[in-house]
Amino acid sequence: QVQLVESGGGLAQAGGSLRLSCAGSGRTFSSYNMAWFRQAPGKEREFVATISRSGGNTDYADSVKGRFTISRDNPKSTVYLQMNSLKPEDTAVYYCAAHSVGWTSRQSTQYSYWGQGTQVTVSS
Repeated sequence: QVQLVESGGGLAQAGGSLRLSCAGSGRTFSSYNMAWFRQAPGKEREFVATISRSGGNTDYADSVKGRFTISRDNPKSTVYLQMNSLKPEDTAVYYCAAHSVGWTSRQSTQYSYWGQGTQVTVSS
């Protein structure tokens, strides 16, 4: 089992940047594929980015590709989401998630462990 705690959310202007962090504890962090999802008011939770256990493979939603970067530091048990060129439509609660079975996935149902979420608000 792993516990996840996000931080780094807040208010940014359009075109600005934020970096989210997700600290894990419990079982060996490096045994988990990690991902970021987000949920805007009135919308379903959607995939943002995922990274493999070693960090060697990443995948992004088309809406964030080229603007967001997912990375991880296994000795620090932390995964990051660097968000650049932010847009108002990036406004959402951002969640990190972990799963230990198989490969990286865009499907939220594959993820067994979730953080509590951190709010990101982008003003125009």
